[in-house]
Amino acid sequence: MRIQTAFKLDDREFDVCPYMIEGSRLRPSYVSSLGALFSADCMNLLAQMRDEVVDTVFADPPFNIGKEYGKSYNDLRPDDHYLQWCKEWIKESVRTIKPGGAFFLYNLPKWNILLGAYLTELGMEFRHWIAIEISASLPIPGRLHPSHYSLLYYTKGKPKTFRRVRTPIQVCRHCGGEVKDYGGHRDAMNPEGVNFKDVWTDIPPVRHWKFKSKDRKANALSTKILDRVIEISTVPGELVFDPFGGSGTTFAVCEKKGREWIGSEIDYGPENIDRLESGEIHQHKNDDRVTA
Repeated sequence: MRIQTAFKLDDREFDVCPYMIEGSRLRPSYVSSLGALFSADCMNLLAQMRDEVVDTVFADPPFNIGKEYGKSYNDLRPDDHYLQWCKEWIKESVRTIKPGGAFFLYNLPKWNILLGAYLTELGMEFRHWIAIEISASLPIPGRLHPSHYSLLYYTKGKPKTFRRVRTPIQVCRHCGGEVKDYGGHRDAMNPEGVNFKDVWTDIPPVRHWKFKSKDRKANALSTKILDRVIEISTVPGELVFDPFGGSGTTFAVCEKKGREWIGSEIDYGPENIDRLESGEIHQHKNDDRVTA
């Protein structure tokens, strides 16, 4: 078993035992001072995790659109099979969330409208449907041009942590002047910036190699999305769980922001380890400000 200790801030390693059931034999393939990565199917990991130990779950599952992942996953299943699989890991993930903890689910609107209803059935409280604008996509004959992904935000009851995030007042990149006059009430605006909205139009695409894995063909997420998810719903020292590690973006942002983390990745665990050890996961520029 390979155990690594990169990002060590002091002499301790992250102790995963308090979050696992007694007698669990599942062991992480990577350990830092803040988190642990399991090279395993998320359902195998979830089966070993205790109830109500996680502060925030962030999930970016495959979208069932035929993308090429590794050998362990088929991304083109019958719709009912895909939805049933999603419900299984969602139910188990919700079980691990503390009262007041958060669940973020990133997916296509087609799936999130159904999976959001299921989260409500599980007793989770709807907070927001966050629309994340995509800069380019192909038109679909007979339909409106799709231009956003959905990020669902639910909590287990009243949120125990909700931090106010503000974005800078937008200025023209050519002349430097402010783009909006805010209905003539500019003087009343908070100097820290604009209240955070549930439509995100400023997420950069992840195209350059330094932001994503060179070998993984599926898309990676911008670190800016994870910056916001983590800042909104956690404080330093709290635990974030990501069942679909992908290119390791969640783990890198947690390391940067001082959050503990647990994650699983069925196909690209070794690659995640290499990227975390080398510091290869670069951060997108983000001028957000946390004001409360």
